[in-house]
Amino acid sequence: MSEIPKSLPDSVRAQLLQTLRQRFDAHPVRHPELSWRDVEARLHGRPQALWCLHAMERTGGEPDVICLPWHSGELMFCDCAAESPSGRRSLCFDRPALDARKHNKPSGAALEMAEAMGISLLTESEYRQLQQTGQYDRKTSSWIHTPEAIRNLGGALFCDRRYDTVFVYHNGAESYYAARGFRGLLRV
Repeated sequence: MSEIPKSLPDSVRAQLLQTLRQRFDAHPVRHPELSWRDVEARLHGRPQALWCLHAMERTGGEPDVICLPWHSGELMFCDCAAESPSGRRSLCFDRPALDARKHNKPSGAALEMAEAMGISLLTESEYRQLQQTGQYDRKTSSWIHTPEAIRNLGGALFCDRRYDTVFVYHNGAESYYAARGFRGLLRV
């Protein structure tokens, strides 16, 4: 994995902050009682966080601040695109799963890509909390953090929203589908 750059060019940084602010202002239900001034102050002096947010934005994640009550004191940026980010689909779960495929290998693995972007996959609890702020993955699905015991047996977990209900499923970690990607989380 290559090292995450320390900063973005000034013009890219300014455009990213403008995009984040517009999204923040358009979706107050995701972050009640939080002001953009507080968010911008937290991001100030954190060029690596801005680089990670830019990677989330560039791959179609539409990151926004969400309030997860059990993470007090941290800003939580999550991919809030209506469907699993388009630039992060058709990936198997992790590198061992990718290496295990003999034929028709996908272009990469979700965990590996998340690590390269400096973000983490959502846990089941975080995914369910995100769903309280909107309706996500109604046509797609997203890989989520998988307990080691399940992964050691060859499986991996993913979620989606169907019939106004959030479902958690399992699949072989080496599987991949055009409609399955992953949502990331960045703690700042």
